[in-house]
Amino acid sequence: MAAPNSSINNYQLHHSVNVEGTKNVIDACIELKVKRLIYTSSPSVFFDGIHAIFNGDESLSYPAKHNDAYSATKAEGEALVIKSNGTNGLLTCCIRPSGIFGPGDKLFVPSLVAAARAGKSKFIIGDGNNIYDFTYVENVAHAHICAERALASEGMVAEKAAGQAYFVTNMEPIKFWEFVSLIQEGLGYAGPRIKIPAFVAMPIAHMVEWTYRLFGPYGMKVPQLAPSRIRLLSCSRSFNCSKAKDLLGYEPIVSLQDGIKMTIESYSHLRAEHLHKRGPSRVSVYLGSGRVADMLLWRDKRQTITALLLLVAIYYNFIASGFILLSGISKLLLATSIFLFIHGVLPEKIMGYTVEKIPPSRFHLSEKKLRRVASLVASTWNAAVNVLKYLSMGKDWVLFLKDFQLPL
Repeated sequence: MAAPNSSINNYQLHHSVNVEGTKNVIDACIELKVKRLIYTSSPSVFFDGIHAIFNGDESLSYPAKHNDAYSATKAEGEALVIKSNGTNGLLTCCIRPSGIFGPGDKLFVPSLVAAARAGKSKFIIGDGNNIYDFTYVENVAHAHICAERALASEGMVAEKAAGQAYFVTNMEPIKFWEFVSLIQEGLGYAGPRIKIPAFVAMPIAHMVEWTYRLFGPYGMKVPQLAPSRIRLLSCSRSFNCSKAKDLLGYEPIVSLQDGIKMTIESYSHLRAEHLHKRGPSRVSVYLGSGRVADMLLWRDKRQTITALLLLVAIYYNFIASGFILLSGISKLLLATSIFLFIHGVLPEKIMGYTVEKIPPSRFHLSEKKLRRVASLVASTWNAAVNVLKYLSMGKDWVLFLKDFQLPL
């Protein structure tokens, strides 16, 4: 049974397919007296987006909160299938293949190629050491055949196999980003090299998701950079297939190495040498040159990464922390003062890199500018006092201050 694109974190959409659609299939099987139903589930039914899974088996429990709508609704659909086992002679079981890949895939490999062609494949989310289990598509099909044979058997074999869920993988855990590199480099693209901590990528992903929620109804494409995707890319997820081996007789029939080789061969039309060279992008033409363009277009990687780290620091210290405005400004001024002090005492060169000093003239204010600033502050203060006087005449000033949550 298929499902919508898991990148679309829309609960209603996934529920309509993974839960309501599954109910319809079960009802049809019972009504038509179908003997066997095998549901293609997902190991994501146990993933909460926080805790890694190492060699997980079927004794795992569903988390209190799933990583995304896809995982939550898949768990609901899986539970319905298992519950329906034995109804009107229907035997059911669930297969949980991890990381399906192979010829005909329209999501994983094409998205890797699209990222490589867009220059986004150079990044590793996390430390790059997270372990993952993948399953070649032919092994997934073989697992379904094994399940059908087990359910079709008579006696204890069918009785033990029915009403169960099984993890299915290639039984060859590998580092996720190593697998990605093998696919990309096999197609002629450079593999990921630059590591970005998950806590740096997460606020960016939240902003992207918020933007999609705002502009999605107007045709914005589903972004690949989503919080749920960041958690998937940076956590380990490996599974134990002993139960499928014992009760279904499942063993991978295609090795991981052979599966990767056949996958690369099947996507020969997406190889790097077939990429038509294009001129500069419209964004590049629009932004032109300069520091801002170099930063936004990753021309100066050091400058871009510095800006990202600065944005992350501001996000965690002044937005996510929940500080009020005055506290946030005070903290920002303190951080700025510390930065300027450290910058001032640094030598002109550190390990061969030149430290650009801020000239004192940047901090010089002429008497004319000082008068303007003082005049602006005074006029603003007088205007605020007049407003407060006006409000106090109506005895509404307490309510006014309370509504605006000014510290008293």
